[in-house]
Amino acid sequence: MTRSPAELPTPDADALNAAIRELWVRSGGRLSADEQRIYSALVLQWARTSQQGDVERAA
Repeated sequence: MTRSPAELPTPDADALNAAIRELWVRSGGRLSADEQRIYSALVLQWARTSQQGDVERAA
């Protein structure tokens, strides 16, 4: 059975941060157009995950 993206586990902020850093290292500091799209998606997900963590800690 195929799961929708909403049903897939979301990486935590630390894992997303590591993926962002790895992308920069692997690219040598210059992102291609495809890498820029990946970077943008990772940063957006990291921001969402970080905000959720802040809300959960405050509760």
